[in-house]
Amino acid sequence: MNILGFEITRRKAQNLQSVPSWWNHGWGPITESYAGAWQQNVIVASDKPTLLASSAVYACVTGISSDIAKLPIRLVEEKEGTEGIWVETESASFSPVLRKPNHYQNRIQFMQQWILSKLLYGNAYILKERDGRGVVVKLYPLHPLCVTPLVAEDGSVWYQVKRDYLSGITDAEAEVAIPAREIIHDRMAELWHPLVGVSPLFACANSATMQSKALANSQRLFSNASIPSGVLTAPGEISQDTANRLKQDWQANFSGTNYGKTAVLGDGLKWDPTTITADHAQLTEQLKFSVEDVARAFHYPLFKLNGVYPTYDSIQSLIVMYYSDCLQELIEKAELCLDEGLDIPKPMGTEFDIENLLRMDTASLYESNKSASDWMTIDEQRRRANLPPLPIGGDTVYRQQQDHSIEAIAKRDEGVDPFGTAKPEPAPAPEPEPEEPEQTRSFDAEDLELLYGAEFRKELAL
Repeated sequence: MNILGFEITRRKAQNLQSVPSWWNHGWGPITESYAGAWQQNVIVASDKPTLLASSAVYACVTGISSDIAKLPIRLVEEKEGTEGIWVETESASFSPVLRKPNHYQNRIQFMQQWILSKLLYGNAYILKERDGRGVVVKLYPLHPLCVTPLVAEDGSVWYQVKRDYLSGITDAEAEVAIPAREIIHDRMAELWHPLVGVSPLFACANSATMQSKALANSQRLFSNASIPSGVLTAPGEISQDTANRLKQDWQANFSGTNYGKTAVLGDGLKWDPTTITADHAQLTEQLKFSVEDVARAFHYPLFKLNGVYPTYDSIQSLIVMYYSDCLQELIEKAELCLDEGLDIPKPMGTEFDIENLLRMDTASLYESNKSASDWMTIDEQRRRANLPPLPIGGDTVYRQQQDHSIEAIAKRDEGVDPFGTAKPEPAPAPEPEPEEPEQTRSFDAEDLELLYGAEFRKELAL
């Protein structure tokens, strides 16, 4: 077996307490800002070997990880016939591990460590624990320095993991090879190998180190009351004893807390500073550049670091930009890793609820609900405002009476002139009705009897 193409050998077990100080098992500091930094002479610091001493780096990694960790992870399912509409659901096989990943972390702590591992080391390794059914019941985040990707000769992927009592790896050997199916490996951009992610610290290590060193130098400068070191010169030759005495007297009487006292120099003595001041060194500009460079590497919006907000219509526009530029890729990668790592069958999956992240201000929310009132139910609108559903009538979409269905409009359009744009032809003048001819008929005896009576008929007969 080899590590990314290089032959390896297994080492003897080693107790965690005897691990060298530069490794510091857990989430402590390390000397390398990224793999290979020491070969390139990128040294972070000597007594405090950590890039987290840079306030910009700390703000980026903690801000991004906490923003993602606070989003609830939902188990959703695409119902039949909904065509892409995901509805929250429950499952005895997957919901418990999403709510409580392991015995020592809640879901927020777990996800924050996941994202911190990716941002600081470029890789996040999550060890699975299964029950007798083969269902994943525990998820343990491993320290990236404890894990090494392995590639076997047949192309299969394995992970060499050091002993970790929190994760239950208590093998007698110091290193255990675990197949890829038992590890969730989420990683940043793979610049050189598809199994090795590269941390954003690779791009901003120099800027972060410059910030730390500039602030440390400024601290030393201000601890001496902003008086730089210098040379006290005399016009003539002086003995070493006199030079030492003058140095001690000057440091004791006119440096540190004694700044501001009046110095009286005689015998032609002269004070010449040898270190430029913070103003001359353009410390503010250097720190500003380092902060901008760190934010650029992490895709973190600069207004969240310097407090200078761009001119936008609302805060929501800035949050949407922050989500699309910085958080979206991390969130969607984590969702896909959870789906595949937990073996969640289709059509179910995991989804981060970003509603809390993109929550609007009150005025914008009310205006948005009003605009959506003709296609959202009242209960859906109330849910966006964190209000309970109505007891009756809230699950219906209301429209105005003059609105018509699409089917009715389609039937209208099937007519010859659906919009009535053609001018109607004038109706022809009605033809006069023909006059009925007068009807004549002869009178008979019965008619005469009716007119003149029976006596007239008798006379007529005679």
